[in-house]
Amino acid sequence: MHTQNARLRMGTAEAVFQAKGLTKTYRNGEIEVHALAGIDLDLLAGELVVLLGPSGSGKSTLLNILGGLDHATSGTARFRDHDLTSLDDAGLTAYRRDHVGFVFQFYNLIPSLTARENVNLVTEIARDPMPAEMALDLVGLAGRMDHFPAQMSGGEQQRVAIARAIAKQPDVLLCDEPTGALDSKTGIRVLEALSQVNRELGTTTALITHNAAIKDMAHRVLLFGDGRITGTQINETRKSPSEISW
Repeated sequence: MHTQNARLRMGTAEAVFQAKGLTKTYRNGEIEVHALAGIDLDLLAGELVVLLGPSGSGKSTLLNILGGLDHATSGTARFRDHDLTSLDDAGLTAYRRDHVGFVFQFYNLIPSLTARENVNLVTEIARDPMPAEMALDLVGLAGRMDHFPAQMSGGEQQRVAIARAIAKQPDVLLCDEPTGALDSKTGIRVLEALSQVNRELGTTTALITHNAAIKDMAHRVLLFGDGRITGTQINETRKSPSEISW
């Protein structure tokens, strides 16, 4: 953690994502909704970044563009040497498959499959996957691999979803309100799993939340409002998830 903070301060960390002038406009009949109103952004290799702001401030729209789930209206978004804004749907599909892991508020597990089998769905299509057992062990579920989702708590199901996302060893992990459906105690276990993945695997992690308490575990916090980044905060001293409550 201290090494990464030093690299951030010295400006030596590689930029994994770079966005310049990124906009996204949705049309609803005669009404235009400006979800992103000109975003400039660098996300650095190995850092854990919290995107903090109220609902409707543009956080999810930005993450969807960076993750290759949506197209920008204007501006550029790059992942290393990939120009995401110039890729067609097939190119974005390949980019998502090879480089990005997603964790959403709802777990999207298949009820008829065990935890191990849910994770194996990803390892079957990944280029260089880790074994499902290793991914589940990393998020603290070594003893629950053969349980079905209905036999697991919400926090355990979310940790299965994290294991599924990291099993393909993505370059980046994009998390949209991963604790939004969980109580504080359960949510902290999920944050511990994300922090451990970031620390042990060095996976660049961007975490969307409207919960201000979570910002204290990040290397860096981006504050969002009305489709813009309104401020940036670097945490010289980070809290572990176990020190956070809400």
